[in-house]
Amino acid sequence: MKRWWVLAVLVLLSGCREVRVKTYAVGTTTVPGGDQIVVVRDRASLEHLGIKAAVRFRGEFGVVLLMGPHDRTGYRQIIESIRASDERVRVVAFEEPPADGGEPTQPYRTYTLWIVPNTVYRSGIAVDVVTPSDRPIAQSALP
Repeated sequence: MKRWWVLAVLVLLSGCREVRVKTYAVGTTTVPGGDQIVVVRDRASLEHLGIKAAVRFRGEFGVVLLMGPHDRTGYRQIIESIRASDERVRVVAFEEPPADGGEPTQPYRTYTLWIVPNTVYRSGIAVDVVTPSDRPIAQSALP
């Protein structure tokens, strides 16, 4: 289930009031799928994505940007910017391929996990993830 409202939280983080959003973890997961944004509100959802992280779900939630899949080792995500307003969150991101071409491997996806305080959630905020050349990667709105 795609939950793109996580990035909307990031909009509030960079908005008028000061909110702390931490890039908590980056890495890879073998969970199948394509490019997507997932909001995780409990440990089981996070573990379902193959990610182990210490998120305090009573006061915060996680937002995971998943990209891929890839069949060669060495890909990594680059988050170029996160811009937010009262109506929209725009994340500019891309994946960097391995400089040496990588080695063949089982399919995997890269991820970036952000930890966001529960206090910044607002329904209806649009979330767009695009490449630096403005090609859409994923989009959604907070329910």
